[in-house]
Amino acid sequence: MGAVDPPLLDLPPEMGLDAAAGASRFLVRGDHANLWFEGGPDPNGALVISFDNLATIDEGWPRGPWAWKRLEPMGHSVLGVQSHTKDWFRQPTAPALLRGLEERGFFRRFRRVVLTGASMGGFAALNFAPLIPEARVLAFSPQSTMNKVIAPYEARFPFAVKRSNWEGMPFLDAAAAVPYIRRAVVVYDPFVPEDRAHAARMTGPNVQQLRVPFATHEAIRVVLKSGTFPLLINALIEADGAGPEFWAAYRTRRAVPKWQRALLSAAAQRGRHGLVIRAADAMLRQGKDLPDEEKVFIRRARRGAVNARKAAAG
Repeated sequence: MGAVDPPLLDLPPEMGLDAAAGASRFLVRGDHANLWFEGGPDPNGALVISFDNLATIDEGWPRGPWAWKRLEPMGHSVLGVQSHTKDWFRQPTAPALLRGLEERGFFRRFRRVVLTGASMGGFAALNFAPLIPEARVLAFSPQSTMNKVIAPYEARFPFAVKRSNWEGMPFLDAAAAVPYIRRAVVVYDPFVPEDRAHAARMTGPNVQQLRVPFATHEAIRVVLKSGTFPLLINALIEADGAGPEFWAAYRTRRAVPKWQRALLSAAAQRGRHGLVIRAADAMLRQGKDLPDEEKVFIRRARRGAVNARKAAAG
């Protein structure tokens, strides 16, 4: 564990999968995607399958599985599904590799399997979960689809969407996969209109929706900075969703700059100048020991609210 590169199986995927199915570490290269596996200390414990997102692709290659360094200390095995491009896994390689592992009994050695990812990765986690019987999903700010007919409200990431294929099945719409997933937890900011609209398409008795206001489309970053990512992963490994302990721990978001910025910006846009001032004062008290440069945006927001309130008062 911890080496930069695992043993590489530089073979055609069908041959590489035969060797990989019983290995403790492997990298199988495909035409459009790779599988990178790092086994945990318990070979029959939990497996977390993580999927790349747009930001991950920008890190270049080689790179480990998404969130591997966060998951490794938890003792879980990790399988990274790594796309070569910003294609939302709208390609034949990733599902074929996962199917190949399932056919070889790879997933049956683990007591529980959880698929996870953010944005593009969340879309893939939901879409591919039915390929693995009884798998669970933890998806952060996932798109249900980027097809313009199905989701006409979605206009983000135009360059990446234009360069990827959004016509035809299979795996066009994650909402169609949801009924076939054992359990899914969808984490999103309800104040992001597109994320709210996607989440509304992915509901059902097997879905828990966690609304995290002011986390923005990058809700995963707020969850990571708040230290609650392990809680959510384990909530699906040990149970079927997040409980009160997550919300109690998630109070630490109040010290996360991304969350603070989003809250102050939203309050200012709504003309809630008094709220901006009170929130800024609370943030400054809470962060009194932080370096001054980390509090500049809070002071700027407070100053703007004070000036706006004076102007409104005439």
